This record gives sequence, C-alpha cells and structure tokens, in this order.
Amino acid sequence: MVARGQKINDRYQIIRLIGEGGMANVYLAHDTILDRDVAVKILRGDLAGDEKFVKKFQREAISASSLNHPNIVELYDVGEDNGEYFIVMEYVEGKTLKSLVKKRGALTLAEVVDIMLQLTSAIAHAHDSYIIHRDIKPQNVLILDNGMVKITDFGIATALNNHELTETNSIMGSVHYLPPEQANGNGATVKSDIYSLGILMFELLTGRVPFKGDNAVEIAIKQMKTPIPSVRKYNEEIPQSVENVILRACAKNPKNRYDSAREMHDDLKTVLSSERADEDKWVYSYPENELEETKKLSREELNKGLLDEIENEEEKRGKGKKDKKDKKLNTGLMIAGSIFATLVIVFIAIFFLIPKITGGKEVKVPDVSNMTVEKAKKELEDVGLEITSKDIEQASDEVEEGKVIKTDPEEGRSVKKGTKIQLYVSTGTSKVEVEDYTGQNYYEIEAMLTASGINVERETREYSESDTSVKAGMIIDQSVKAGEELEKGDSIILYVPEFYTEYPDFIGENYTISQVEAWAEKYGVTLEKNYRETDDVEPNMILSQSRPAGTKVNTSVTLTVTVSKKPTVTSPSPSPSTSPSPSESPTASPTE
Repeated sequence: MVARGQKINDRYQIIRLIGEGGMANVYLAHDTILDRDVAVKILRGDLAGDEKFVKKFQREAISASSLNHPNIVELYDVGEDNGEYFIVMEYVEGKTLKSLVKKRGALTLAEVVDIMLQLTSAIAHAHDSYIIHRDIKPQNVLILDNGMVKITDFGIATALNNHELTETNSIMGSVHYLPPEQANGNGATVKSDIYSLGILMFELLTGRVPFKGDNAVEIAIKQMKTPIPSVRKYNEEIPQSVENVILRACAKNPKNRYDSAREMHDDLKTVLSSERADEDKWVYSYPENELEETKKLSREELNKGLLDEIENEEEKRGKGKKDKKDKKLNTGLMIAGSIFATLVIVFIAIFFLIPKITGGKEVKVPDVSNMTVEKAKKELEDVGLEITSKDIEQASDEVEEGKVIKTDPEEGRSVKKGTKIQLYVSTGTSKVEVEDYTGQNYYEIEAMLTASGINVERETREYSESDTSVKAGMIIDQSVKAGEELEKGDSIILYVPEFYTEYPDFIGENYTISQVEAWAEKYGVTLEKNYRETDDVEPNMILSQSRPAGTKVNTSVTLTVTVSKKPTVTSPSPSPSTSPSPSESPTASPTE
C-alpha cells in the first residue's frame, strides 16, 4: 500500500486512495511538474512479478496512450518505481456506470441511447487505432455530472486479456460481459467489444445483467449457449428498434453481430426516429449454434481462469469429503454417460429421422443478388420460398440502387419449403458527393447527411441582427468543399449565423426615456440615468450614452444615459422695507 504524501517516480505525490480492485489500486495524486491532479494506478504485486505480463502491459499502455477521444480517459505516463509498475491517467471526478445503475436501477431510454452513442464512438476510435479494450463493463466507465462518459483501463485491459481471469473477484466482475468466443477459449476481436457493449446496454435499460449464476463458470456457459433475454420483457415501452441493437450486438455467432463499433454507433443514431417505429424483430443471418460445433478443447486451449474457478469451487465443496467423492465418481460418470447418449439419440432424431418421417422437403436458397426486387421475389417463390413483408435497405458501393444485395438465409443454404426469406436491397453507394449547401436550411441538410451516415457538426459565426444578408438557420459556410466525396462515418462542419444585438443610437429624438427603459429591460441591460439641466434642448431628451451605438450588447452590463431636464427657476428674494421716518415726511403735521 502506497503511503499518503509519497512521491511516485519523484513526481506524482499521493493524496489519497480512491479505488481498489483485483488488478490495481488507484490513487489521487498531484503532478508536481505540470501542477495538476492525476489518477495513478499501481499494479498489484502478482501482476508486477510476471515479467511477460509487465512487458505486454508497458507495450499496450504506451499504445493506448496515443488514443485521443473525449470519451476515453487519457493516459499520460507509464513506468516503474522501485519495483512498482504504474500508469498515470487523467483524473475524472465522476462515478462509475455500475454505481449509477445500483443507485437508480434502469435508466431512461434517452439516457441509455446518449451513453451508448458516446461509448460506441470511443470504441470505434480505439478500433481505428487497432486497439481492442477486451474488458468493457460498467465498472470501467465513468460518468460525469454533465452526462459525459469516459472509458478507462484501456492499457490494462488490452494487456491482461485472459490473465485477468485468474482472480475470482475479477472473474465475477467481467464474466457478466464476457463474449462467447472468449469464454470458449478463443481470442478477442473488435466484435468481442461489440458484444460487451450490447450486454452493458441491456443492463442500463433493465437495471440487471442478462445472465446470472452461482459462479463464473455457470455464467460463462450461459454466455456461450443461452440467447440474450428480451429487454421488452422488462419494459414494454422499449421500441423494437432498440431491442434490435442489443440482439445484433449480443449475437452468439460473431458473424451475426455488427461489423464494427461504428456501424453500431450509426444504428443508434436513428434508433428512436419515427421511421423505425414499426421495425420488425431482428433475424440472424447465420446459425447461432456454430460456437457449439467446435472440437473438444484441451486445458491449455480453454480459458485458464474458468478452469481455476471450477477447481476452486470443487475444493471448497469437497474439503474433508474426498473419500465420499471418490465413491460417487463412478456413479456420476455412468449417469453423465447415460445423459450424453440420450442427448445424442435425441439430436439424431431431431435432425435426421424426424424430417424423413414428416417428409419436410428442403430446397436451396437461389442466388438472387444483383437482381431487381421483383425478379428476386419470383425466383424465390418459384422454388417454394416465401418473402418477408418488409425489405431491409442497406447502402452498397458494389450493388446498384434498387437491386438485391443478399438474402437471409444466404444463398446456397438448404432450408424447408415455405421458409421466409429476408431481402437486403441496395440504396446505392455509401459515398455522398458534397454539394454547395450555403444558403440552404441547416436542419434539412443535417437530416439528409445524417441519414446517409455522415456525422454533422454545427458551429456558429456572429452576425449583427441588422444584417439582412443572412437568416436564422441558414448555412453560411461548410468545412468540405462542393464536389468532394464523403464516406459513411466521415464528418462535415456546417456553419450557421448566431445573431447579436447592437446598441442603438439613443441620442436626440430617436428614443424617449421610456423607450430606452423598455429596451434595456428586454436585453437584460442595467440602465442608469443621469440628469443634466439645459436650456438648449427639450426636457427628457437623451444627451449622451456610455456605450457607443453599433457596438455589441452583452447582458448583465450597465448602460448610462444622460437625460436633459429644465433648469430650476428660482424667485428673487424680497428687499427690506424703506418707509420714510416722520421727520423726513414731506407732509409732516403743522406745529401749533
């Protein structure tokens, strides 16, 4: 355990422990060189002692540090200090998705789609850099107060792979999201991350994981064999289009999954649109049981962690009962053999005897690719097959618009007469030729480009309200020139005007003081009035303004205007009394 105040690599000063896990402890630390808080993850002792793992970890962590995406926790540094291997990451103040689900249960549909759009964007970015996460789970996703999510543990997860499953705690934390191919002992691919994303989406929508069990082995077997439950069973308000995303992502057979995380991201963008309100339930193109038709794996080929878990379980249950266990061993083997033989007989009956008895005739699905829909339907109906009520439209650079790309089941498959065939019809090339969008309505162009799989970003440029050359919502510029081509997943920036208000010329007869007061209240400007006496102009006229006419108005500022008023008229003071005295009176009384 690292002590508070200790410096890692003579640079990262430990503040406090913020997380403990099966693989590492996480500490809040301060980078004394760059003067910023960071998260330092120090690998646990047994992993640090595995030289092969350490080399792989360092290589993968350095590779992951090249990832630059807003939804991926940034890796700053990786190294070793006195035998302790560490990685330094961006410090994110947030909680994990796991803790959020534990607190709230199922999230709202809008929240889930928003979170999944962020996650699929991040994973697609990683896959573009040839980095597979391999351990996507809500414990490895942080969510900030503003709703932004960030995936962590890229460096560790890519290095650990199956090594991580040797710890029971790690098993139980990861096996709920473990793809069938990994549970079956095979390596991870980009489609393995897609499966884990689907399981995570299921949990966000329902508040629970789809497969549970008493131990990791039981859960792993369900991952390999049990179809994903319907999320609509838990909430009938969830649209079929949303469930279809999970069905595709969580297919047991990787051939039935999305081809890429970016394809899943694009599907999520329209999943709540009105056009997909009546969407049919997704039907798999390939058999889901192909994983079961594999050779018997040796101990080395199987997931070592799962075998260790089995042994641990048996050791706990059988401690002190070895003799009793030995006596029952032969009986158990006989029962298991009988059950196996019965299953073989049932299998043969189902797949070989029953079709012959019932006389179900099989036909091969003809190749109708590059045919018109009408011709393709006739070809299929002529051999006794039916066609689903709704065709699925897909972009294609190879197949002309309006013609069939493929069928489900695919051509050449033997199926019974009357089987429903799904047609995939081309909408034309996935490339979009950019036009000159200036002067057009932003929202119309955004909808058109988004429907074609183009990511549209909106940026603004300031214009005065008095400028009549542009209108609200009008595109004034674009980042990609007309004539250039964009492919599905590419981005374009469309610029629209953002209008600002200018100070009018209040001086003179343009505005009355009451009009100025009304204007200030409308635009959130604090108005102060100074009055000046003058004979030159009429009273209540604006003589001056503190902010010049034509400058940009900002709210929460003060505007001072000087207002005219009449001079104060003062009456002259009365003079003292000057009545003459009797001696000075010209009409003095005569003396006697």
